[in-house]
Amino acid sequence: MKKLITIALIAIIGVSSYAQEKQQRPARHEGNPMEKFTPEQRNQLMLKKMTLELDLNASQQKEIGKMIAEQNEKREAFMKNRKDKTAKPTSDELFEMRSKMLDEQIAMKQKMKKTLSPEQFQKWEEMKKQHHEGMKKHFNHKMAENRQRKEGNFKRAHSEGMKKDMNHKEEETK
Repeated sequence: MKKLITIALIAIIGVSSYAQEKQQRPARHEGNPMEKFTPEQRNQLMLKKMTLELDLNASQQKEIGKMIAEQNEKREAFMKNRKDKTAKPTSDELFEMRSKMLDEQIAMKQKMKKTLSPEQFQKWEEMKKQHHEGMKKHFNHKMAENRQRKEGNFKRAHSEGMKKDMNHKEEETK
């Protein structure tokens, strides 16, 4: 009987300390830091980064600045439209959205090819590739975190279920 009570107490202390530890941890990051800026500020930062990376001249900066603003406006409108819809898109709607997105990427690539020198364009392509790989890595990391979090919730629920069983057995033995 004493062993059973001791085991139950250890389990309760372990679970409660785990729960407290989880609550005290600060959030690693609160969303995307770029979301704190206005769309114009984000566009300026993106243009400045590209200017540094690609060594853009004034006319290229002006042209690419317009492209970035236009692209981001379309993206914002698309995201707002997606948030307004509560139902999942049909396969035809998904096809249309992806097709439209690819058309926009093709148009952007053609505009960049006209605006940039061949060396700058090649470097821009490499930047895009690295950015895509970084996003993919980030996405995979987030998916792994979510999986672990779900497994943690399962383990916690499982241990709480075991505690209830132990408490129930204690009451039966009394």
